[in-house]
Amino acid sequence: MKVNRGLLLVGLWLAVIASALAVVHTTHRSRVLTAELVQAQKARDELRFEQERLLLEKGAWSAYGRIEQVAQEKLNMHMPDSDERVLVPQQ
Repeated sequence: MKVNRGLLLVGLWLAVIASALAVVHTTHRSRVLTAELVQAQKARDELRFEQERLLLEKGAWSAYGRIEQVAQEKLNMHMPDSDERVLVPQQ
């Protein structure tokens, strides 16, 4: 019986050590994944900020007044006079 008790005690010690190593590994992995999550959330927030800035810029560039100004200044366009207008009949 002493041999069986000794083997049981060694087996229990090995189980405790394996369990402790598993806890250490799991804790380390959890910390690594948490750090990656924080970095991903930071990148997400930076991309959202950039998207909002670009949407505001798009709105400013596509405003009707801005388009009309560019058409007049750079393309030399103007509103046609009544004698320059041509009506196309519908079929």
